[in-house]
Amino acid sequence: MDPTLKRVRKLRYGEDPHQEAALYMDATVEPWGVAGAMILGGKELSYNNLLDSDAAVEAIRGLSDPAVVLVKHLNPCGMATGHDLSDAFDRALGSDPISAFGGVMAVNQTVTPELVARMAHHKIFLEIVIAPDFEPTALVRLKKRKDLRILKHSSVLPPPGPGQWRWRSVSGGLLVQELDAPDELPDFVSVTTREPDPDELRGLKFAWTLVRAVRSNAIVLVKGTQSVGIGAGQMSRVDAVRVALEKAGERACGSVLASDAFFPFPDGVEKAAAGGVRAIVQPGGSKGDPAVIEAANRHGMAMVFTSIRHFRH
Repeated sequence: MDPTLKRVRKLRYGEDPHQEAALYMDATVEPWGVAGAMILGGKELSYNNLLDSDAAVEAIRGLSDPAVVLVKHLNPCGMATGHDLSDAFDRALGSDPISAFGGVMAVNQTVTPELVARMAHHKIFLEIVIAPDFEPTALVRLKKRKDLRILKHSSVLPPPGPGQWRWRSVSGGLLVQELDAPDELPDFVSVTTREPDPDELRGLKFAWTLVRAVRSNAIVLVKGTQSVGIGAGQMSRVDAVRVALEKAGERACGSVLASDAFFPFPDGVEKAAAGGVRAIVQPGGSKGDPAVIEAANRHGMAMVFTSIRHFRH
């Protein structure tokens, strides 16, 4: 686990224009992920462009149905699956069209002319579109969009081992950890009197996939396979619930909720119930679990535990 770093390219700038930045890769493994993506069109990439593109690709990794995610400042602001990419795009954009402006879009299938036409219909400005491939006509049309960067990446992860290590810098050092790659969904263990019905269970599975990509403390609200409210990066979990409910508005009624870590107190569950949330998936494992479960039962909510958390700092 001793990478040999090589400089791939100088970036336009870092997090802010006055900061210099560059992209490095591990010379001991084959290029993969966003760092190894091909630039098919648009301006040179900045530090933030690469970070947001990586967050977008990771959000939809593991989804097999046509999926679209819109990312802004490392957090998904909308994600959905659909019967095709155009349908998924409409649903993802509908989650939070205001926040999506100027964001990054990732899809898990080949970009079609129909998807490009749908993007034009909504007149949404995006910084980047990243996909495993592009139909020729779609690529020609995308290249006509001013200031749009177009990236083609490999959707295949490298084999387990050093190629999947994640690096992150701190002052004077480098943190290294294994990639939090989705394999199979964990077991969902029902802990409440009422178990989730089939529609709720489908939504909970999608919500659990999405919450893995949201910065902690993270709460997502989902209907079917469409996000309707996302609360990201909050210092308290109950505030993350509040933000997600505010984003969802009336759409929160009848939704399901995923939390990236356990609820330490019943307050988040109480707030979710007041907003109309019907079912919750969370890791469990808190000393407050009995009180949290009791609150869910009191409101007729279904709750399942995964025993796995997905902190993302």
